[in-house]
Amino acid sequence: MAKRPTPTTTRRHAPDPRDPRDAGPRDPDPHDAGLPAPAPARADVPAAFDRAAAAYDRLVAANPGYHAQLRRSARRLRLPGDGAGLHLLDLGCGTGASTAALLAAAPRARITAVDASAGMLARARAKPWPARVRFVRAHAEELRAAGVTGPFDGALAAYLVRNLPDPDATLCALRELLAPGAPLAVHEYALGSPRARAVWHLVCWSVIVPAGRLLGGDAGLYRYLWRSVREFDTPAQLCARLERCGFQPARALPMPGWQRGIAHTFLTRRPAEPGHGVAPATEAA
Repeated sequence: MAKRPTPTTTRRHAPDPRDPRDAGPRDPDPHDAGLPAPAPARADVPAAFDRAAAAYDRLVAANPGYHAQLRRSARRLRLPGDGAGLHLLDLGCGTGASTAALLAAAPRARITAVDASAGMLARARAKPWPARVRFVRAHAEELRAAGVTGPFDGALAAYLVRNLPDPDATLCALRELLAPGAPLAVHEYALGSPRARAVWHLVCWSVIVPAGRLLGGDAGLYRYLWRSVREFDTPAQLCARLERCGFQPARALPMPGWQRGIAHTFLTRRPAEPGHGVAPATEAA
């Protein structure tokens, strides 16, 4: 395995007026000072998703673009044919929405879907799946210890990288689980402009946080979502992170609608070796 880069952090202690992450409004909620840090201890985020699992599907169902965007990112992998003979990884599968997106893009593929939240996995496993879909509870940085060893012919990581305690180390390990030339789609929020930050702020505090409180009784996870996205990489920084972790140069492909400039597919692949790998990925609708 390639040498892991020095761990980085997404937390900064002083605003930089040159950085778009520091543009726009700051904390609007007088109770917000007690929220968890945007890069919580590893156990904190899975536990928060455990508490939110019962209401999670109802909340995302209220977002008409949520499932369509995941399917778009899965299609952008440009997996060959109907996926027959492929083994795919869904890292951070949650309640199975991204798993369903992969299955729609490659209906005959074998899929290993991984999440660290027992509550979210219980919801996922309760849904009907082909026998080729397997769910595993594991932290993303401990896949091999959980028996998730690959090699995988493609991977989708949706809304995951931002929540990792050490994104670089985990991405380096993920690269080693992919077959040479295999594509990776990172489906993630990344704010690259003051306009994107302003829209994200407005939607979170007018829609997402109130909906989390109404449907789930606890808006804490969704206040964390607001803050973690604000303090995460810009699109250019996430592309650079992927390349630093040994992937081919990444492209940030936009999502349509109000999330343009907010949600993206970051498309890259493990470098190919002579005589190995799948067909190159190109942009898909």
